[in-house]
Amino acid sequence: MAKFFIDRPIFAWVVAIFIVLAGMVSIKFLPISQYPQVAPPTITLTAVYAGADAQTMEDSVLSIIEREMNGLEGLDYMEAKALSNGTGTLTLTFKTGTNDDLAQVDVQNRLSRAESRLPSAVKQTGIQVAKANSNFLMVAMFSADDPNVDLSTVSDYVARNVQPELQRLAGIGGVQLFGAERAMRIWIDANKLRSLNLTATDVSAAIAAQNAQVSAGSLGDLPNSNGQTISATITVPGQLKSTDDFKKIVLRANTDGSVVRLQDVAQVELGAQTYATSARLNGKPAVGLGLQLTSDGNALAASQLVKEKLAALQPFFPAGVSWKVPYDSSTFVSISIEKVVHTLLEAMLLVFLVMFLFLQNIRYTLIPTIVVPIALLGTFAVMYSVGMSINVLSMFAMVLVIGIVVDDAIVVVENVERIMAEEKLSPLEATRKAMSQISGAVIGITVVLIAVFIPMAFFSGATGNIYRQFSVVMAVSIAFSAFLALSLTPALCATLLKPITEDHHEKKGFFGWFNQKFTKGAKRYETHVGRLLRRGSRVLMVYVALIVVAVLVMMRLPTAFLPTEDQGYAIASIQLPPGATQERTLKTISTMEQFAMKQPEVENVIAIAGFSFTGQGQNMGLSFIPLKDWSERTAAGSDATAVAGKITGAMMQQV
Repeated sequence: MAKFFIDRPIFAWVVAIFIVLAGMVSIKFLPISQYPQVAPPTITLTAVYAGADAQTMEDSVLSIIEREMNGLEGLDYMEAKALSNGTGTLTLTFKTGTNDDLAQVDVQNRLSRAESRLPSAVKQTGIQVAKANSNFLMVAMFSADDPNVDLSTVSDYVARNVQPELQRLAGIGGVQLFGAERAMRIWIDANKLRSLNLTATDVSAAIAAQNAQVSAGSLGDLPNSNGQTISATITVPGQLKSTDDFKKIVLRANTDGSVVRLQDVAQVELGAQTYATSARLNGKPAVGLGLQLTSDGNALAASQLVKEKLAALQPFFPAGVSWKVPYDSSTFVSISIEKVVHTLLEAMLLVFLVMFLFLQNIRYTLIPTIVVPIALLGTFAVMYSVGMSINVLSMFAMVLVIGIVVDDAIVVVENVERIMAEEKLSPLEATRKAMSQISGAVIGITVVLIAVFIPMAFFSGATGNIYRQFSVVMAVSIAFSAFLALSLTPALCATLLKPITEDHHEKKGFFGWFNQKFTKGAKRYETHVGRLLRRGSRVLMVYVALIVVAVLVMMRLPTAFLPTEDQGYAIASIQLPPGATQERTLKTISTMEQFAMKQPEVENVIAIAGFSFTGQGQNMGLSFIPLKDWSERTAAGSDATAVAGKITGAMMQQV
């Protein structure tokens, strides 16, 4: 193989360029995230049964759907959650490696079998099936700077015009509205209704009958009479459009000619469709949109698309309405990847300097320097083909593998240089002879190194999800390194290197001083190693003692699934006792907001009433607390963990 590329260096360059182009294209399309997808794929079904309590929701809706979902291919377990506000969720967790797209199709098919047994109110509302991540990628807030603009107007505009636009963006799996669009609210006076011998069902039936779009037919439609010259569709304004129209709905017509209208037994007004959730930004009422990422979405690209779309929609907002994205988890992902990329570039620069220091020839140094980025770009192409992502662990693997990838090229270059120096051969002949000697060694080293990392790719569960990408990146990079050591590296040696002169090893100046010091150091090292070999039993005892100390220290170190990092924000979950009203929840949220906003590290405080990751209801609340930039929080005790601890301690004193 090496001889083939030595005789055809242009073909070697073509193959290398193809690898580079494939890697560069793959980088553009690779999803970017902080960590690999650790959690198994999940699909969530959300049902709404207006007026039902938790037990009714469980018995009439969730249990029926659960029975149909049993036996789904790849299903690991199910979790049902029924809430007292008439909503319920069923979370289906599948085994790791299950294709979530196919799983969603299977869930939809099973759900269609259960729909016929569900209450009509549930079927009318529909059941939402989503595979988005449960956590929020970012939260966008909308507020009215003009006091004359009602917040319900802002909420209605966001629900009708902004939310659908964001739901269509690539990478966005779900958009949660913390607010509501406008709706006609009818507040029935039960006493008046009873005095007139009417029921709520009568009111509902009258509204449905008198607020309907009807087909009135056509004028002059076929077959028409002779002489008909005009044909037109008859339009009847059947749907009501204002509060006055609804107030005039007739509930009952009496025999004496009098009528009972809706305004006689109810208060009719235009308000929010639901008051279940509300949002605040820095203590002021606002409308929020929580955006969730798809399981395979690119966090950075999706965040950028959302901001660009909001900027494009800004000119069409009502006067006085503005938007802001105070919470964006992709910021930490971007910074993390950026830092790892800097480390990668620094590692490549360090490798170049070390090689130049020891090889002391720019041509010898240039060959391994060219090979390293080609091997890494080839790894990106493989990552894209197998569905991986650019994350902290995969990039960390590339940082580590640089030292291994460069070894194969150095072995080839060093052997070619040795043969040219000892046998006075030309670069072409020296390369041919060198590759005939070391090709088997390069392949053997590669197989051994790959065998070290490949087993980690077969770990199961969440551990396997974390280490699989690390393992594959290491193994693939090493494989590319070996391929290039047998193709491009010898082609470069045969074409770039020059014959060695007599004074090749006679260096002066800095390199001469370095060679002398290095030779002396190497001789001292050999002397010390010889002494240790004569005391093998003592050295073995020291080695065993070091192993024991390492094991003891490892057992005492704290353990964690992933390292705790300051991601630039804190999340607070507020939960009051069952039965607490939203008014009590808002008072608690206000207390938390006031304390958090006094902290010098806090940038913004987003508070949501009626919604939490642990459930929904009047006694639930959630708060996102974005912190200032890391450069502004350099003092001790200003990290996210410390800030969260201070807020938790202050709220515990309020209990």
